[in-house]
Amino acid sequence: MNVASILKSKGRAVSTVRPNASLLDCTKKLGSKKIGAIVVVGDSGLVTGIISERDIIRAISENGAQALNLMVSEVMTRNVVSCQETSELDELMEMMTKGRFRHLPVLEDDALVGIISIGDVVKYHVAEVEMEVSAMRNYLATG
Repeated sequence: MNVASILKSKGRAVSTVRPNASLLDCTKKLGSKKIGAIVVVGDSGLVTGIISERDIIRAISENGAQALNLMVSEVMTRNVVSCQETSELDELMEMMTKGRFRHLPVLEDDALVGIISIGDVVKYHVAEVEMEVSAMRNYLATG
């Protein structure tokens, strides 16, 4: 299964924030949408970073409550690892495990077209395995 299949099922909506937004505004958006990361986009619409709950916790541990006054650009992860619609589940699992992150923006020709979370990867991987098990059972039963 590839990313395009996942996006077709789950949708392509992606929450974004501008680099000059405050961390407080960002946390409100995370909380209201019940998500773990937001993609940071510049004025041109290009991805400039990603900010996750972990980034925010790190900022608060270093700066205390004053961290909420910082701009997103001061806290975000700048080296964004992304995937494409043609990326396969196994690739995503390897990238997320190696990089120790839980969200991958999906880019096509530098345009943001979706986001994949570790939850999406696990959900679709389990579904894939269940289909294989079912097919194997049917094969053995009719064998």
